[in-house]
Amino acid sequence: MAQHLHLHARLTLAILLTLLPVAGAHAQDVASEKPVTAPRETLTGDWGGLRTRLKQAGVTVRADYVGEAFAAVDGGQRQGSAYTQQLRASLDFDMDRIVGLSGGIVHVTINDRRGVGLSSDIVGNRLPIQEAAGGNYTRLSELSYEQNIDNGRLNLRLGYFAMGNDLGGMILGCNFVNAAFCAHPLSESGNSGWYNYPNARWGAAVRYRIRPDLALRTGVYQVNPRLNDPDNAFRPFAGGTTGVLLPLELEYDPGIAPGSHVLPGHYKIGAYYDTSRAARRGEQGMLRGRYGVYALADQMILREGTGNRGLSIFAQFTANPEASAQITHWYAAGLVKTGTFAGRDADSISIGIVHAQVNPRLRRAAADAQDIPGGYAALPVGETAIEMSYGIQLRRWLSIRPDVQYILDPGAFSYRRANDALALGGQVKMQF
Repeated sequence: MAQHLHLHARLTLAILLTLLPVAGAHAQDVASEKPVTAPRETLTGDWGGLRTRLKQAGVTVRADYVGEAFAAVDGGQRQGSAYTQQLRASLDFDMDRIVGLSGGIVHVTINDRRGVGLSSDIVGNRLPIQEAAGGNYTRLSELSYEQNIDNGRLNLRLGYFAMGNDLGGMILGCNFVNAAFCAHPLSESGNSGWYNYPNARWGAAVRYRIRPDLALRTGVYQVNPRLNDPDNAFRPFAGGTTGVLLPLELEYDPGIAPGSHVLPGHYKIGAYYDTSRAARRGEQGMLRGRYGVYALADQMILREGTGNRGLSIFAQFTANPEASAQITHWYAAGLVKTGTFAGRDADSISIGIVHAQVNPRLRRAAADAQDIPGGYAALPVGETAIEMSYGIQLRRWLSIRPDVQYILDPGAFSYRRANDALALGGQVKMQF
C-alpha cells in the first residue's frame, strides 16, 4: 500500500515540476510581449513535429494516465487508503490517408491497470469509489475496424472492442469519479454479458442517424466471461462463448444541429437481450436468456454566454427481472456546473446520487442461509452513493479532481449491516 501511495506522490511532484517551466515561459512571454504559442494539447507535445507528420500520414498516437488516491476515513469494513491507476495507449490508422479508403479507421488500444481498490479491499461496497479500479493487468482493449458511410450518417464497427464504447453510457457522468457515474449503470454489466471498457469482446456495431439529432444503435456481441481472465489478456480467440448479446438503443440529442439555439442534451432509451444460459438468482435451476431496459438523460438547463459554461442535470433508470438480476432497479440523478469562477470556464462542480437495489430473491436466500432475525426485511434494500467533486482543468492535458463520497449501506451486496462510509480523495488525468 505504501509503495502505491509513494508512487502517486512522486507522480504528483513530477506534474508540478513540469508545470513550473511552462508557467515561467508564459510569464516571460507576457513580460517581453512576445507572441504566445497555442496551448499544448498533450504533456509530451509534438515530438519535434513527428506527431504531426505521423497524423498527416494517417497514424494518430494517443496515450493517457488516470490516477486515483482515496482514503476511507469512517464506516465500512475498516479505515484505510488505496491508490489505483490506469495507463492507456492507442493507435488510430486513417485508411483514407493510408490506402485511399474513405471513412475507414483501424483502432488499436492497450490498457494497463494497477493498484488497490478502496471499495473492494477496504470499504466492502458494490459501487466502486475509484473508476479505474479492477482488472489489474495489461490487456488488449481494442482491435477494430470502423467505417463511416454517407458522411457519418451510417457508422459500422467490427472487431474486438468494448460494447460500452457505443451503448448505454453518459459522457456527462465522467465529471464524477465513482464508476457508478463515470461508466454505465452497473446493473447492465452486472446482470448479463454486457461489458464495458476495458473489457473487450468480438462484436459488430451499427449506428444510423435518422436525422442529425436522432440516432439508432444496435449490434451483436459475443458473451464470453473467460475473456476477463488475466491469462486471456492477449488471447481474443480464447474459448468460453456462452451466447450473444443483442442491444437496441435510440438517442435524441437536442441542440446538436449546427446553428441550433436549443440547449444541448442527450436522451437514451434502450433494451438488451443476452441469449446465454445462466443460474437463476436466489433459487435452484437455470434459465435461458437475460434482459433489461434503461433510460438515460442529461440536459443543459442554463447556459452562460455562447460557450460551454452552464448548468446541466441528469437522471438514470434501469430495470431487470428478479429471475436473473443482481440489481433489479437502478436510480441516479445529479447536477453538473461547467464554468465556475471568473476565468475558470473549463472547471466543473458536480453533485450526484445513485441507488442500486439488491434483488429481493438474493436478500431472502441470504437471510434464510444465515438465519437472520427478521428475515430478508432486516437486510439493506440496496446501496446508495452520494458524491461531490470539483474538476480543475490546469492545462489542456492535465486535470485534477478533489472528491468526497458518502456510501449508505455499504454492506448491502454482501447481505450484512454496515456503518455508512465516508471516502476522501482525488483523481489526476493526463494526456501524453
